[in-house]
Amino acid sequence: MKRSIAVARLWLEVNSFSPVPTALADFEAKEWLIGPETLPLFAGTPTELGAVEAFSRENPAWDVQVLRCAAADPGGPMEEALFERFLADLERGLSGRRWDAVYLSLHGALITQARTTPDIDILKLVRCIVGAIPIGASFDMHGNIGPEMASLVDVFAGYKTLPHLDMDVVAAKVLKLTVQAVEGRIKPVGAVARPRCILHSFNMRTSDGPMKELEEFAAARTVHPILDITPYGGFPYADSPFTGASVMVCADGDADAARRVAEEVAAEIKRLSPQFAVERPGARAGLEQARSVTGGPVAVLESGDNTYSGGIADTTGLFQALLVFDPQEPAVFAYFHDPELAERAHATGVGKVIECKLGGRVAPEYGVPVAVRAEIVRLTEGTFKNSGPMQRGVEAQMGRSVLLRVGQIEIVVTSKRLPVNDLGYFEQLGVDPRQVKYLCVKTKNHFRAAFAPLCASIVEVDTPGPAGIDLSKMPYRHANKADLV
Repeated sequence: MKRSIAVARLWLEVNSFSPVPTALADFEAKEWLIGPETLPLFAGTPTELGAVEAFSRENPAWDVQVLRCAAADPGGPMEEALFERFLADLERGLSGRRWDAVYLSLHGALITQARTTPDIDILKLVRCIVGAIPIGASFDMHGNIGPEMASLVDVFAGYKTLPHLDMDVVAAKVLKLTVQAVEGRIKPVGAVARPRCILHSFNMRTSDGPMKELEEFAAARTVHPILDITPYGGFPYADSPFTGASVMVCADGDADAARRVAEEVAAEIKRLSPQFAVERPGARAGLEQARSVTGGPVAVLESGDNTYSGGIADTTGLFQALLVFDPQEPAVFAYFHDPELAERAHATGVGKVIECKLGGRVAPEYGVPVAVRAEIVRLTEGTFKNSGPMQRGVEAQMGRSVLLRVGQIEIVVTSKRLPVNDLGYFEQLGVDPRQVKYLCVKTKNHFRAAFAPLCASIVEVDTPGPAGIDLSKMPYRHANKADLV
C-alpha cells in the first residue's frame, strides 16, 4: 500500500514598507497552481517543486498529492483575503483523508495586510489538521524565524547559498529526512536561537564575507546527531516581532544537542554581525566610480528599489543621476514598472518618438517623475525561459515591455515587475549587456549569479527607496529597532 504525502507551498518575501500590496495577479504571473499538472512544469529545474517532481518520479511507493502551490516575486504585504483563500485551499486539500507526511515550501518572511507571522499560522493549521504525522518544511535564507516554528515542524532546513542556487537541494534533503521520520529511522527534534540582531542582506552572499564564514561554521558542526543547521540572515524589510537573524537546528532525538548547537551558532552570528553593516556611495559618485573602471560592463546596482527586496521599480534616484551624468558610452537602465506606458509604446510602434514621464508613478516620495523624449527601440511580449544558473528552465514573465532610448541610454519599461536575474531578460529585448559600459539595474545579490562573470566591476549605490540602506529610517512597528546592526 502506498504512503501518501501532501505538498503545499506559499513563497513570498514581503517588504512591509512597499505601498503596493501583493495580489492574485502577482501570483498568477509566477505560480498559482494546484493538482497533478503542477509538477511536470518544474521537472529538471533547481527549485523546490523540481525536487518534489524528482521525488515523485523516483519513489513510486509514495503517492504525492500537490495542494495549493503559490509563489510571487518579492513585494508588498499579501492581501489578507488572498491569504485566507490560500488557507482555505490548504484546509480543504488536507481534510478528509489520512496522510503519512506533509511537505511545505515556505519563505519565512511572509507578511499580510493583517498578520505579522502568517507562516506560523500556516504551520498551526497544518498541525491541527494532520495531527502527529511528520511535517517537513524548507525556508528561504532570509526567513524571519520565530522560535515556535521548531515545535510545529518535525524536519526543517533552509537555503545555504545566496544567490539561491540550492533550492532543490534543500527541498530534497527535507523530503529525504521526512521519509526517514515516517519510517521510524530518525526522531527529529529541533531548536531555534535568535541572536537579537537585524542584519542587512548586502553581505549575505555566500561567495565571500561573513555569510560564507558563517555557513562554513555551521557546516563543520553538522555531525551526528545534528541533521541540519541553517543560519538565517533574516529579511530586515519584513516588519514582524521576529525580524532579524536566527538559526534553526534539526537533530535526531537529542533536543539538548539541538539547543546547544543553535545557541553556539547564534553566538557566532552575533560576533560576525558588525561585518554585515554597509555604507554605499550616492548615485553620482557611484557612476563616477564606474567610469574609472577600464572596460565593461560595469554594473551599477540600485538596491533601494531592488525587486527582490520588495522594490516597486518606480524610484528615480539613479535614473536622474544617470541623465545628468550624460554617459558618452552605451548605458542600459533596468527598469521601470509602468503598464500604461508599456501599452502606449506598443500602440505607438518601433522607431517612433514618445514623450513620457518615467518613475515616480507609485511613490513620488522616492523621486519625482522624470520627463523624457525617447525613441522606441524594441517591443516585446516579455516571456522567456531562465537560462540560469538561478531558476534555470523556469518561465519568466515581464509582460508587454518596451526598450526606449534617450541619447546613449536605453531604458527598459515593463508591465510586470520582474527581477533582473537572468540573461534572458535582456536577450528578448535585443540587448547584449556585454556591449554596454554602464549596466544600471534595480537589484542587489541574485543578479550576480548570471551577470557577475560578465562584469568588469560591480558598484552598489545608495538611493531613496522602500529597501533603502539606512534601516534606522524605516518605520518599524513590530521589530525591535534596538536590534539594528
